[in-house]
Amino acid sequence: MQRVVITGGNKGIGLETTKLFLKSNYEVIVVARDFSNFPLKNSRIKQKPFDLIEISRIPQLADEIGDIDILINNAGIMNSLPYDNYPENKKEDILKINLEVPVALITSFSKGMIAKGKGRIVNVASIAGEIGHPDVWYGITKAGIINLTKSFAKALGAKGIVINCVAPSVVETDMLNVIPEARREAILKNVVLGRFAKSQEVAETIYWLAIDSPEYINGICIDINNTAFFR
Repeated sequence: MQRVVITGGNKGIGLETTKLFLKSNYEVIVVARDFSNFPLKNSRIKQKPFDLIEISRIPQLADEIGDIDILINNAGIMNSLPYDNYPENKKEDILKINLEVPVALITSFSKGMIAKGKGRIVNVASIAGEIGHPDVWYGITKAGIINLTKSFAKALGAKGIVINCVAPSVVETDMLNVIPEARREAILKNVVLGRFAKSQEVAETIYWLAIDSPEYINGICIDINNTAFFR
């Protein structure tokens, strides 16, 4: 049975991605801090409570989980704070969770993939990484995700590992509540379909990159938006 690790697979985009892999008979290891409201019960789901901000423990986490076939770096945070009044601890947290954690996870889990000569990794970036964002540190970290995807594709592609990322615009998840209402309304005015993206739509793209996309698609960022404002 093939195995996939999904960070933040307990809610939102991650939860929908978890559902898709379950349908394909994968063993799904969900890494998250809180499983109190986790709605899925299946013998092929392994809940792994872990606070990813403890970056130094990620190699140990990878050893405990063992070899995997697919890694989905989905976990992330956004603060929506002004750049000139951004607490130092908030800046440190978002840099760690959104940027340093994916690097550490890729570094640890890719070892087993290299040994097998194959593996797939999908990172979740954001359109904010391409056009900027009011939360400047969020935008910076998501731009970093796009860059690290391309950098690791160069480093690992010849070793049989396919690594890509997705860059959604605004998605109907809990993170939507962090965005001020005025900005949400301004964005919707420029959305062709008049709605935000659904978690399932992003999950389906992640799943395609992890399972079905040609291996020649490597180091690519796929935009997921229906928004003229972002183009």
